[in-house]
Amino acid sequence: MADFKMPDVNAVMIAGNLTTAPSFRKTTNGTPVANFYIASNRRFKDNTGQWRENVCYVGVVAWYKLAESCAENLQKGSAVLVEGELQSRIWRNEDGSSKNVVEIKARRIQFLNRRHPSGELMPDAEELDGTVLDEHHEASPLEETTTPAPEASKTGAANEFSFGYENLKL
Repeated sequence: MADFKMPDVNAVMIAGNLTTAPSFRKTTNGTPVANFYIASNRRFKDNTGQWRENVCYVGVVAWYKLAESCAENLQKGSAVLVEGELQSRIWRNEDGSSKNVVEIKARRIQFLNRRHPSGELMPDAEELDGTVLDEHHEASPLEETTTPAPEASKTGAANEFSFGYENLKL
């Protein structure tokens, strides 16, 4: 039994709405990177039969063409489906304290909002755009879309988040 090894699996899929517009920048060697947080809502009935809502805020990082597409196409409130892997990072603040963050490194992002003919996003759309983006390919149409667009977050929180990339040297 000592020879048994568990397989290494690190995969995550989550749908939600952006809490702020994506933060886009390029590293010192010119690599595009975009960071954003999504709010994923879960509705449930509590022990008294009342409907409750639990919101989970998750950080997402996208690189290369995927980052550029996020910067061009996403805004606060945009609905997305993110597939990727969890990664953790540690960095030191200016005061010397260390910070640890766990976030999703996106491999694919599906934009769930449809576009108005003028090109503007329609955040409360009932139909899906069907655009799927991944870290290796250009945008491609999705053959079949069956996932409903999630509701916009009802928390109304206008939080500012620090992703820890401000002083990153690559």
